[in-house]
Amino acid sequence: MPAFVTLSGRSVRLEPLSLAVVDDLVTAASEDRSTYAFTRVPQGREEMVSYVEAALAEQAEGRTLPFAVRWLHTDRIVGATRLMHLEYWQGPMPWPPGARGAVGEVPSVADIGYTWLAASAQGTGVNRESKYLMLSLAFETWQVHRITLKADVRNARSRAAIEALGAHLDGVRRAESRGADDTVRDTAYYSILSGEWPAVRERLHTRLGLFEAA
Repeated sequence: MPAFVTLSGRSVRLEPLSLAVVDDLVTAASEDRSTYAFTRVPQGREEMVSYVEAALAEQAEGRTLPFAVRWLHTDRIVGATRLMHLEYWQGPMPWPPGARGAVGEVPSVADIGYTWLAASAQGTGVNRESKYLMLSLAFETWQVHRITLKADVRNARSRAAIEALGAHLDGVRRAESRGADDTVRDTAYYSILSGEWPAVRERLHTRLGLFEAA
């Protein structure tokens, strides 16, 4: 399973998610919650504890790598995100098909998801730099073949942010899941392939002002 890691940028630090930051997450999630119309975000301490515990249980199985998002400008935890649905293609194929095989040390493909930010951190570049840090880990350290990103098809803001990365729209899966508003949700699927990462990285370097890194 992937090692615990802290990812540091200019304005964002992604820290391993833990129960120690529950109260900070509750504070972040208690800002203007009208911004979460299409995103399921825990409300109150009890829900937040369950949310963190579930993420840590998946991490223990090697299926996810969850982070708390620290905005260095304010030195506050302002949300959470994760690399998830980690799949390992090394070794023999699991049998029967669909069974969970033993996980490896390095994922072959992954999703980025479960991202939410406090209202005060939205539109500030925190999300963009968080995505850059996770994409860099996935493509440059793990050398994954694909990263998948998804959004409620109605969530124009999230879809615009994903498309601004340079991700490719693979299609819309109809009636894919239960939505945050308890309706039946159609989900837009996007992907970035390993061969597309250099162009995506250059785009992000420009948008983040990371010209020295480029």
